[in-house]
Amino acid sequence: MPREVPPPRILAVANQKGGVGKTTTAINLGTALAAVGERVLLIDMDPQGNASTGLGVPREQRRVTIYDSIVDARPLHEAAVATQVPNLWLVPSDPDLSGIEIELGQADRRSYRLRDAIDRLKQLKDDLKPTYVLIDCPPSLNLLTVNAMSAADAVLVPLQCEFFALEGLTQLMRTIDLVRSSLNPRLDIQGIVLTMYDRRNALSGQVEADVRGHFGDKVYQTVIPRNVRVSEAPSFGKPALIYDLKCAGSQAYLNLARELVRRERARRRSESLLEKAD
Repeated sequence: MPREVPPPRILAVANQKGGVGKTTTAINLGTALAAVGERVLLIDMDPQGNASTGLGVPREQRRVTIYDSIVDARPLHEAAVATQVPNLWLVPSDPDLSGIEIELGQADRRSYRLRDAIDRLKQLKDDLKPTYVLIDCPPSLNLLTVNAMSAADAVLVPLQCEFFALEGLTQLMRTIDLVRSSLNPRLDIQGIVLTMYDRRNALSGQVEADVRGHFGDKVYQTVIPRNVRVSEAPSFGKPALIYDLKCAGSQAYLNLARELVRRERARRRSESLLEKAD
């Protein structure tokens, strides 16, 4: 009997505060997961389309976008574009997403459009399905973010190591609780990733200690350092791992991907044991 392939693990990469390294994390974590053997679909849910640009997908290749999937129910696999990274596909963004709340108005299942699209994706043959779906959310609480969290199994939170980032994290936790109580009871916090970490700055260490003290094991051991090469990479339309594999930022994202995979395998084993016990 062939081994049953688990459904894709759907992670919303989200933080309501801008400038925390959210899109950078989505691009480079997706690239790193592909590099360690996973099949990854990255969905760009931000009208600015920074993830699409950062992966080097020009606008002329964005013929079908996430807008078409949400508004017109176009299948995600029709919108997916192969990137320069093997095993990493992108569903590109569209500026028209910025008007989605007005466009959908009181439309049926307006908060579940992305979930419905991903459910259809799960019906594909096993060799065509991704093992991970990463959703790059906009830096605000709007219908796009609600759609992402309604579709996700869990939220991955990039957190900049600065004081105001902690206030933004408190707001995000309230949003997650709200979505969990009203739209998606299975929604969990997959993990918190400390970004733009500067070991020369005492504040980075203080923020790290505060976050680890409050969230414990939810915080990844891997931290993403402030790194010039990671900042330069998007202007060349490349993930940092392709732009400069050996830089500290690229190596950190590879370590993060390995840690994420270990964490997910442990979660699956735990769930399997609980099912057998029942």
